[in-house]
Amino acid sequence: MGTLIKGGRLVTCSPEDDALEGDLLVEDGIITAIGKIPARALEAAKRRGPVRLLDARGCAVTPGLIQAHVHLCQVLFRGRADDLPLLEWLKQRIWPFEAAHDERSLAASAELGLLEMMLAGTTTILDMGTVHHYDAVFDACARAGIRCFGGKTMMDAGEGVPKGLRETTKGSLREADRLREAWTGKAGGRLGYAYAPRFILSCTEALYRATAERSQATGALLHSHVAEHPDERTAVRAALGDDDLAILRKWGFSGSRTLLAHGVQIRDDEADVLAKDGTCIVHCPSANLKLGSGIARVHELDARGVRLALGADGAPCNNNLDPWMELRHAALLAKVRTSTTALPARRAFRLATIDGARALGLGDEIGSLELGKRADVVVTRIDGPHVEPGGDVFSRLVYACTARDVEHVLIDGELVVRHGEHLRLDREEVLQRARGQAKKLAARARL
Repeated sequence: MGTLIKGGRLVTCSPEDDALEGDLLVEDGIITAIGKIPARALEAAKRRGPVRLLDARGCAVTPGLIQAHVHLCQVLFRGRADDLPLLEWLKQRIWPFEAAHDERSLAASAELGLLEMMLAGTTTILDMGTVHHYDAVFDACARAGIRCFGGKTMMDAGEGVPKGLRETTKGSLREADRLREAWTGKAGGRLGYAYAPRFILSCTEALYRATAERSQATGALLHSHVAEHPDERTAVRAALGDDDLAILRKWGFSGSRTLLAHGVQIRDDEADVLAKDGTCIVHCPSANLKLGSGIARVHELDARGVRLALGADGAPCNNNLDPWMELRHAALLAKVRTSTTALPARRAFRLATIDGARALGLGDEIGSLELGKRADVVVTRIDGPHVEPGGDVFSRLVYACTARDVEHVLIDGELVVRHGEHLRLDREEVLQRARGQAKKLAARARL
């Protein structure tokens, strides 16, 4: 079925960065017309098949929002890991919870996170899982209709790692390879794999080198954490004699297929190397605030040519997965960190759309409203009392809009959210399963 999105404010995020009044026509999952659509073009589309109408008056029509670092496995831990520094947060709460997951609790966690994110306009994610049962996450993503790159967390070393998460290097690689072969290209091509060593203190050099080799051979993404907290960097230097970014680069974990979350502590000299290599830093402003990691130098990284994207991180360190909150925090914190002119709304919005798409290797397919691209589209109300009476549309989207303003969401041209209701996931069933599985998980984790 085709879709005509009519009468909205089209925010294209194209190279021209147009924002214009008009319509958007989608056929077979592809954007086939944009702007002022001639009547003959619409009639031709109707002859090829039925075309549903979505009224977008009072709305902005934008590319789908992209979150390039999330942890669906952690959604059931929301509210159970507050007010702790990073390394204690991991050892005392997150790792014990993750070690206690089974397939049912992991599926329930993924469903709840997907429901939250998709209702808020997220259409693509890069997810880092836990060590076991990652098939349950891919299955949930396929059923929900989201576009997902993801992979099991890999952990073959580290102090304080529970027995349930510790792997051998060979076993970790074997399971990651199996998942990549089983799920890449599934769900109509919406699923892709990312090798995901957790972070440098929980993985061996052999593991990082092996995943880098596999990425080179298969085109799979690489995903890890880096330079998140000062205490983490101190621990890395004490253990390995250098900073994490330098070590990862030496081990082959860099380049255009590599996305590293956080980067709060990155220096100028390191930024220049990242820009040269094409490695992406995923900014997670809310999580960095809650864990006391600091304020990433996003404006400075951007000025030096570092590729950037946005993500909410995990529910226990945020505590939500709201892309609008990350947009607002990214823009505001850049002004506190640098100057009031840093990261204006128009620039910030591209971080969550076309820049995220490019970071995932999908810049030619999604991330902007252009002819021939896949129809990942969000229709967001900009006529509410907290957004009106007007002004720049980028300002309204970044500084005023919230998740509750999202009206419709399309992914690959399929309407997955209509009038704020998810059409694939049943809200009450998802919530009921999440509540039940969260209790069982806490009991298993003894937390």
